Amino acid sequence: MAQRARGVMIVTLAGLLLSCQPAGRTATTKPAPATLPNTPMTMESAKAASERAERERVPLPAAWKLSSEGSTVVAPDAMVASNSALASQAGVEVLRAGGNAVDAAVAVGFALAVTLPEAGNLGGGGYMIIRLSDGRSFALDYREVAPLAASRDMFLDSQGNVTDKSQVGHLASGVPGSVAGLTAALARYGTMPLAKVMAPAIRLADSGFTVDSALARSIAGNASRISPFAGAALFLPGGHPLTVGAMFRQPALATTLRSIAATGATAFYSGAIADAIAAEMERGGGIITKTDLARYAPAWHAPLAGTFRGYTLLAMPPSSSGGISVLETLNILEHFPASPAGSAMSYHLLAEAFRRAFVDRNTKLGDPAFVQVPVSQLTSKEYARQQASSIDVNRASSTGAFRQATGEGVNTTHYSVVDDHGNAVATTTTLNDLYGSGVYVADAGIFLNDEMDDFAARPGQPNMYGLVQGEQNAIAPGKRMLSAMSPTIVLDPKGDLLLVIGSRGGPRIITSVAQVILNVIDHHMSYGQAMSEPRIHHQAWPDVLHYEPNGLSAATVDSLRAMGHRIEVAPYESGGFIGRVILVGRVADGWEGVVDPRTSGGAAGY
Repeated sequence: MAQRARGVMIVTLAGLLLSCQPAGRTATTKPAPATLPNTPMTMESAKAASERAERERVPLPAAWKLSSEGSTVVAPDAMVASNSALASQAGVEVLRAGGNAVDAAVAVGFALAVTLPEAGNLGGGGYMIIRLSDGRSFALDYREVAPLAASRDMFLDSQGNVTDKSQVGHLASGVPGSVAGLTAALARYGTMPLAKVMAPAIRLADSGFTVDSALARSIAGNASRISPFAGAALFLPGGHPLTVGAMFRQPALATTLRSIAATGATAFYSGAIADAIAAEMERGGGIITKTDLARYAPAWHAPLAGTFRGYTLLAMPPSSSGGISVLETLNILEHFPASPAGSAMSYHLLAEAFRRAFVDRNTKLGDPAFVQVPVSQLTSKEYARQQASSIDVNRASSTGAFRQATGEGVNTTHYSVVDDHGNAVATTTTLNDLYGSGVYVADAGIFLNDEMDDFAARPGQPNMYGLVQGEQNAIAPGKRMLSAMSPTIVLDPKGDLLLVIGSRGGPRIITSVAQVILNVIDHHMSYGQAMSEPRIHHQAWPDVLHYEPNGLSAATVDSLRAMGHRIEVAPYESGGFIGRVILVGRVADGWEGVVDPRTSGGAAGY
């Protein structure tokens, strides 16, 4: 079993004085202590379940080096996990002061805009799944939208070829939704004033924090994207990336955060901040205007709800494709017995399920305000039965040429929050590519996204991440671009909160989230084991099964090739890893926060 830091993790960020539990707290009664062991599939001991999972799996390749050792934190009452230890601590600070999970999630979101500039943001967007302790659940879509001046072919040259203008520079940005989304969530289901929830983020921006190795590597590795724009002065002082140990202060961002804390989202979408964004757009030939900003609004939905082997999943509906794709994948696999983890058969069936889910994703999904999305069909058990019946257990199928039905970057970040009353929040937010479009609004202290690349700039042709998509996701003014973000909450067969999960990694978000859930439910793994297990990825087009370097044995690769799979080592950045998952899960002694060993971050609880 993975080693764990047990007991209470006390977080005190100097200078913040927060009141005790406010009136009107959303939570009702504190849940009874968790009765499930660390491996939640059965009632056996965590140690016995871990040993059984190890016996039932194909041995890991000797060269596979990822381990769950030291990557988990357990605390009895509440937990926050994110890609930034400082942001997780900000969330716990708010929880300790009497806030609920929504208060803490908003605190984490604003803190990530300070401490994780490659992904945390005010200039991007995201999705949030909220489940309250009384069983009510909600989905909040604060995805970016295309500016009103956007047009279907705006990223094609005179010969009809796709340019890179959807990836870098001012035209690449959609209208940001993060500030509207976070403040809307707090207003509806939080219990604390916005100023108190944002106080940790303001302090981190104003007083600064020490640059760690992850941030230093991130800035150095993306200097070419940052350097052409105004952010170079702050992130590349004197032409050199910030180094480990440097004190990093962001005064312009602190001023922006103070304005939002004082007057809410209005401060961002009108007034001085909106003026700064519009002026930067005009300087660089962008098309976001003050009118675009003023008309932005997040959208509330009911979460998608599905089941897998008796467990319930609450997932994000469109404009996210993640919920439908994860549910469809699991519904298909439910028609097959679980094969041993690591076996060729387990990977074959998983790849075939992914193939079918991504065909549907890439040809049938889009912003439901603009296109008809067959949500009920794609998430139904009967449809999954038909899909499963088309799978040959001995032979790979072929995706074939892209058929018109009539990417998303790795700069995403996920965080999970559970409070001491059992309220839970799963949030995934993004700028799309690392540091978004590279465009930095100096007067506001923010990077702007490059989410316009998540549209199908030319339907039928791949975007920068190889996703081939159809007319459903073509560019239109005011339209939300399709996303792979997959914040998900899993309930056990009794209906109790079990798992709060999500990932970064573009289309690999879908496949990584699904695989961790499968590892927990089908393969009886502990959360740490489920996270460190090798992963595969298949997104239909290109028709290639990718696997992580050293993740599959030579024998397994040979078996999959013999079945007809075109199989290759994943060519993705950061070592070919697939997804960067963050989760909080229920265990016998409280809550366990786990950060994927493929990435940086931290969990904190009490």
